[in-house]
Amino acid sequence: MADEQDVLQEPKLAPVSTDASEPEPAGKNELWVNPAPPLPRTSYRPENALDDIPAISYALHVFLRSHMVESEEFCKEYDPRMERLYVATGFGLIQCVKGLMSFEDEDLVDAIAKVRHGNGIASQHRKRAASLPTRLAGLVVGSLNTSGVGFIKSMTPVERHAELVYAESLFEKALLGIVYSGDWLAFIKEALNMRTTISIYRQLGKYIEAMDAEAQAKGKGPEDISIDADFRSGVYLGVGLSNLILSVMPSRLLTIVELFGYKGDRHAGLAYLQRAGGWTAESDEPSVGLAQEGVRRAICDMSLLIFHLVLSSLTFEGVDIRMAQKILDYHIKRYPNGVFFLFGQGRLHLVRSQPAVALEYYRKALQAQEQYRNLHHISFWEMAITNLALWDVSASLEHWRTLAAEASWSKSTYTYGVAVCLLQIGGEKHTEEISNLMERVPALRKRIAGKSIPLEKFVARKARKFQQQGGRLALSALEFAYLFLGIAHAPRNVLQKRMLPLVDEQLTEVEKHAADPGQYGSGNGAGADEFWDDKCLANFLRAICLRYIAYPDPDAVLDGADDRDILEKRAGAEKDAKSAFEQIFRDGPKIVYDHYLVYHAHFEYARLLACQGDKEGARVHLEMVLSGKPLEVAPGSRKGKFSMENQLHVRAHAAMEAIDRGKRL
Repeated sequence: MADEQDVLQEPKLAPVSTDASEPEPAGKNELWVNPAPPLPRTSYRPENALDDIPAISYALHVFLRSHMVESEEFCKEYDPRMERLYVATGFGLIQCVKGLMSFEDEDLVDAIAKVRHGNGIASQHRKRAASLPTRLAGLVVGSLNTSGVGFIKSMTPVERHAELVYAESLFEKALLGIVYSGDWLAFIKEALNMRTTISIYRQLGKYIEAMDAEAQAKGKGPEDISIDADFRSGVYLGVGLSNLILSVMPSRLLTIVELFGYKGDRHAGLAYLQRAGGWTAESDEPSVGLAQEGVRRAICDMSLLIFHLVLSSLTFEGVDIRMAQKILDYHIKRYPNGVFFLFGQGRLHLVRSQPAVALEYYRKALQAQEQYRNLHHISFWEMAITNLALWDVSASLEHWRTLAAEASWSKSTYTYGVAVCLLQIGGEKHTEEISNLMERVPALRKRIAGKSIPLEKFVARKARKFQQQGGRLALSALEFAYLFLGIAHAPRNVLQKRMLPLVDEQLTEVEKHAADPGQYGSGNGAGADEFWDDKCLANFLRAICLRYIAYPDPDAVLDGADDRDILEKRAGAEKDAKSAFEQIFRDGPKIVYDHYLVYHAHFEYARLLACQGDKEGARVHLEMVLSGKPLEVAPGSRKGKFSMENQLHVRAHAAMEAIDRGKRL
């Protein structure tokens, strides 16, 4: 606690009120809201740095209650000079979140400055590194404690916390730098900072493991009680996240990372993050209560939600929607107006193919706060995709329009979203606007770390194709929905009654010109290229719709009628889906622009085969995707990558692992 001579005053900010209507967790007699800690009036002393943890815990709680500005103001009032270890770095984290939400250069620069300041404060509190002669001697005499677990044991509690906070702020600084940097030199610099962060986390993790092992050997329980929960939750967060991040990296990048001795263990990472809250598969309630939790527990839980509900679009192994449900149930009780957990509830229902319910939670998230407009953009993004899953194109259009007018993450993607929705709606009155939008899409692209964003490269290519085809682009809105898993999460009645008829209509139009493809599209004898691209696209989207009619996503929630209907119609849907995929494989060599379709067709066909129980057949098609060989043309006749290649390789690797482990695709 604070020094006895410290004089305390109450903060001017009114604490967040306890709402009597907020339920307490079952079986617990704990307050959901702690009062604001008093403001210290005496000068700061580094040896008392840990006394400020209740303050930053309160600020985090206020932030998660959707009172973001109040959280910032509290930090500023509690520590006007931003010299306190936990307040300075906690304030930097808030600015980091703001910068990543807006993607505006001004916000990113400000966030980098605040995080760099917090990193400097943490560095001042760290234990000084030993001199070079001492470090060399430590290689021979272990008792000198110059590195590793021994070195961390020799630290004071404040120094250990400073080591942890230093790693956290270094990670934030690297993340912001990678997003903001426009060249590879800056990217490499920040990547090296990331390496330092991972090294520190791993040493701190080994320290906790060693101390717990000693406690167990002495019969003092499963954990060393001298290690406080705030430190533990931070180490669990760092070790858990670093393992998760490494486990989902693309294979090419992971090969480079492994040269430095880093490997990601996904299940270990998830276990560390779950330990902060005491989550287990067997219980619906966490074993760690509010009185025992560390300051970073909520961030650990949010990291788990991001993995299970967002990164699950890229991977299969370790994804546990039931765990996500338990975490959300707990935190919605704790933060009923918490915008981040309302997002989570929306995403949970979207993953379960309940887009109409998801929209309700995204609307609640919009109403939860008015302080950070950029948080509204997350809702608009989710609602745009969710409405595509319902095939309510007009509603999706309005959200893309809002994003294009206000948000900065990807103007190119938003603009293309507006254009394809207008194309789907049709009508002469939209013709000029669509043309203007498509013309702007390529120029709005961004670069991160000197590299183009794959999704933006894709929409830019499609926009140029629209212009080359004289203002025509087949099934572009449904293709857009596929990229964001809008088809995968669509209810079966939407697939059957809205999406599939649209595809069949396009196929009918294509087949009218089968005898003379040159008359397709523009009708001037030059439409053969368009013919084969559109035929393959239509067959691809038809196959995807039929595949999800036959085999809904494993996490989809179906009623009894749906279950019976699936069994009755599965055989026909399987047969038609297989036929559509095989047609793409035959016509693939004739594709001119949309080469990605063949590779995605092999991937999706592999998933269909896996659902049917043909694991060996599935492996064959996944290996074709991962082989690096051209699948749609004769070897050597196409140069360069196909659209969304890296993302597909990540998903294909994940699918291969899932098949080996007997997981459902």
